[in-house]
Amino acid sequence: MPEEPSSLNPSRRTEPAGQPGHGGHSHHGHGHSHHPHHPRAHSADGGERHGGRRRRRIWPWIVGLLAIVFIFLIIRGLKPAKKPAGGPPPSRVAVTAVRQGNLDITLDTLGTVTPTYTDNLVSRVGGELTAVYYKEGQMVTKGQLLAVVDPRPYQAVVDQSKGQLAKDQAALSNARIDLQRYQQAYKEHAIPQQQLATQQATVDQDLGTIQVDQANLEAAELNVDYTQIRAPIDGRVGLRTVDPGNLVVANSGTIVTITQIKPITVIFTLAEDQIDQVSRPMLAGQTLRVDALDRTLEHTLGQGTLITLDNQINTATGTVRGRASFANANGALFPNQFVNARLYLRTLTNVALVPLGAVQRDNDTATVYVVDMQTKKAELRTVKLLAVEGNTAALSGVKAGEEVVTDGFDKLQNGAPVQIGGQPKSTPSAPGSQSSSTSTGPAGPE
Repeated sequence: MPEEPSSLNPSRRTEPAGQPGHGGHSHHGHGHSHHPHHPRAHSADGGERHGGRRRRRIWPWIVGLLAIVFIFLIIRGLKPAKKPAGGPPPSRVAVTAVRQGNLDITLDTLGTVTPTYTDNLVSRVGGELTAVYYKEGQMVTKGQLLAVVDPRPYQAVVDQSKGQLAKDQAALSNARIDLQRYQQAYKEHAIPQQQLATQQATVDQDLGTIQVDQANLEAAELNVDYTQIRAPIDGRVGLRTVDPGNLVVANSGTIVTITQIKPITVIFTLAEDQIDQVSRPMLAGQTLRVDALDRTLEHTLGQGTLITLDNQINTATGTVRGRASFANANGALFPNQFVNARLYLRTLTNVALVPLGAVQRDNDTATVYVVDMQTKKAELRTVKLLAVEGNTAALSGVKAGEEVVTDGFDKLQNGAPVQIGGQPKSTPSAPGSQSSSTSTGPAGPE
């Protein structure tokens, strides 16, 4: 095997020039002329060694740089994310302005329209119904002729009574003439005193007969008057129950019913716990207003005043009845109609009014969120709830013109930024027009 060239041996490459090994190597004739391919081999091997050394020097730097980058990425991943500038995003809320006005405190209850008077007319005499002068549903006035029972039998009794009266009056007149003769004869001592006394008794007897005859005549004339059935009150007649030609029995069977509807009343019930709220202003001389509303509480059928409360509580229901009077000029209140009666107790004047949805309640504490329209931040403010009526609340602690949040409380906090948007759920009504639902609203403080 030929000897390896010295240029490929690193150990020999480090020896200084002129040493025997190196000189021998050159003296043995290992020149370029004897080996034509040796120079290229020597150059390639030398380049590989230098390239390998460079790669060995670069790799530690690459590995170190990668390690630094990896550690930096780990540290960056462990750091908490920075909060965006400007704090949390604003909450989207709906607001409405606080309004100053009046709030009516009322009690709502169910009531029944009850006519002031209801008359079921019957005939006080029997006979044939000869005429009917009213139409069903007609408005009639007091004294108006409605129907007629055949008066001829009763008129005959009147005539008979008159004849009997005339006969007895003639007898009385004759007895009085005889009495005058007897008195003159007695003065002349022509007759005894007993005969005079007997004639005086005859005159007195005839006087009694005349009184009976007059009474019989009046009764007969009264029966004739009863044959004409007239309206005893102003009101509205109902459906006819008998027709002309029918026979009616005295004091039996209704011929017509009349109900007075102008004015008319509404009878309603109050819980016994509410009696004091009503009786105190009544005893003080106040007139309490009562409104009658339809079933939907949207339309007012009439406006009246409280007349009185009943004199005792129903122990079975724990309620007391009250009656209110209504003029009912338009006839909107119909007898036996069910209505919602709204009793006005008092009015809070010049108070701050907000929608009930703006008030947050926790036990005895009430709060609202007031929005500063310049900074667009919400302030949690404690308020005092004066009264609630329907969807409107009267408060102290806020001023007219301030904006309160009515919707969007989910993520809202004190001092949090807000974004105004959407429509408020409800807004306070106009002064003096507050209304409640079918349930009774809180009465509020005095």
